[in-house]
Amino acid sequence: MKVSKELLGKLMEVNGHIGRIVETEAYKDDQASHARKMTGRSRLMYETYGHVYVYMIYGMYHCLNFTSDTKPGAVLIRAVEPLERIEEMMKRRDTDKITDLCSGPGKLCQALNIDNRFNGIEIGKDIKLYDDGFKPDIAKSSRIGISTATDLEWRFFIKDSMFLSRR
Repeated sequence: MKVSKELLGKLMEVNGHIGRIVETEAYKDDQASHARKMTGRSRLMYETYGHVYVYMIYGMYHCLNFTSDTKPGAVLIRAVEPLERIEEMMKRRDTDKITDLCSGPGKLCQALNIDNRFNGIEIGKDIKLYDDGFKPDIAKSSRIGISTATDLEWRFFIKDSMFLSRR
C-alpha cells in the first residue's frame, strides 16, 4: 500500500507526454490479483520491483502497473491528470474533453500510447517518474471493477481531483 500512496502526485513521462498520477490501486496475492498464483503473466509481480507490468483486459484495453517491493505485488495506475502534449492524447482518444483523456486504466494507456512493448522494462527508461514536490491530499476506497476481495480499501486517489476514473 505504501508504494500506491507514494506514487500519487508524481509526474509520469511516457513517449514525451507528461501527466500527474491521481489514482492507484494496490494488488498483492489476494483473490482479485493476477498474483494469487504465479503464472507467466504474473511472474513480474513476484520477481521484480520498479518494473512495468502491462496486461490486457477484455482483450482490448491495456493496463499499466508498476511492480512493488511487496512480493508479490504491483500498483495499477488508474488515472492521470494530463499536463503536456494534450492535443496528441485527444487525437488518440478521439475526445476534446480533458477530464476524459486518462480517467481510467485503459483510457490512459490509449492516450499515452502504452501497450505490451513496455511490459517488463525498468521504470526510468521509457517510463519515467519525477517528484516535483506536490503534496496531495489522499483518500482511499475499495478497488473498482473487481468481484472478489472487495473489502480491501486498496484504491488511493487525490481527493477532489477532476481526473479520477470514478469520483
